Amino acid sequence: MDAAELDALAGAAHHGLVATRRHLHAHPELSNREVRTAAFVAARLRAAGLDEVRTGIAGHGVIGVLRGGLGGDRVAALRADMDALPVAETTGFDFASTAVDRDYPGGPFPVSHACGHDCHTATVLTAAEVLAQVRGRLPGTALFVFQPAEEGPPVGETGGARAMLDAGAFDEPAPTMVFGMHVGPLPKGIVGYRIGSQYAASCLVRIIVTGRQVHGSTPWFGVDPMPPAAAIVTGSAQLYRQVPATSAVTVSIGHVEDVGRFNIIGERVTLWGTIRCLDQGDMATMQDGLRRIAEHHAAAFGATADVSYLQPVPPVTNTREWMEALLPTIERVVGAERVVEIPGVLGYDDVSVFTDAFGGAYLSYGAQDTRFAGESLAPVEGGRGLVMNHHPGFYVDEGALLDSLRIHLHVAHDHLTELAAP
Repeated sequence: MDAAELDALAGAAHHGLVATRRHLHAHPELSNREVRTAAFVAARLRAAGLDEVRTGIAGHGVIGVLRGGLGGDRVAALRADMDALPVAETTGFDFASTAVDRDYPGGPFPVSHACGHDCHTATVLTAAEVLAQVRGRLPGTALFVFQPAEEGPPVGETGGARAMLDAGAFDEPAPTMVFGMHVGPLPKGIVGYRIGSQYAASCLVRIIVTGRQVHGSTPWFGVDPMPPAAAIVTGSAQLYRQVPATSAVTVSIGHVEDVGRFNIIGERVTLWGTIRCLDQGDMATMQDGLRRIAEHHAAAFGATADVSYLQPVPPVTNTREWMEALLPTIERVVGAERVVEIPGVLGYDDVSVFTDAFGGAYLSYGAQDTRFAGESLAPVEGGRGLVMNHHPGFYVDEGALLDSLRIHLHVAHDHLTELAAP
């Protein structure tokens, strides 16, 4: 089987890939609630004739197993994440999501694929269907991994990549490589990679500031937790000063909960956010600093602060060994001029749990109307422009998904046939 045949099969599958993506886009589900998505994926894998379709892994995880007809020990895993976000979509597409989850903790929430996981799932699912057509001429085994809860499960629940690994999802057979790509605002068709930390280490932050409830007209009889909470948010923005200027770190407080009312000073304010560090070594420094800021600001106002760090995720690290093995394949597929070394970003992805365990790589893939402007991105005139992941207007050019499919197919094929391996 040669590259031209894989490309021809990919081209024939592109229309179906787009239709699959639009179906998933119109029916998004939040983390640990991917019931319909998992059932859809599993049914398609079974229809494609895979040897095994494993479901219910760490919640709603699905793994398809395709054993090649030529034998061999290599196991190439292609990974996709399935969950969506609590974001109200504003793209205006006729397949835009109107979904609302009324039962999710803290909800109800509008739900949309504002991060592109619908594209990842559709691409890997289509790759499974294509490779199933040529299984008799494949060595080794291909795994198609559909992961729930990449965006993080609700606090108090387990989920995501670590939960799949702990559940024994890869015990038999164990991958010899895990590969995937994340769509984003790079120019259409550009593959971005970095040797080292491409995506950041992350943890969920919860800070509970506790005072003493009182009527709004008599604040001196209570302890207002709101001023120390505000001081903590302001102070956290200065934490970058505690690491060298060459380090990339951030603390983002994205959600504030209180139990007060317009005429009641409540007892408690809870801050939710994340810490992101490209270098895992900076995480302890940032956590220690944020804890000091929270506890001392609270004490200055007569309140207390309880700081918790939850759902830790290691950075996505692409080793030189693996990138040198995979880059020739990717450059052959899309052309060397479209494979670009990029700076690391402070987004996170728990695929790092898989690549740390088994090797492989996780890259960025451009699917928007943008262009490089020095070290930054700029909109292309006449296009939709630059819209970041997690924004209500996040979009993907579906034409770019064809090359994403081709890359997945060729990486899996080349690894299984020993053309791409460290």
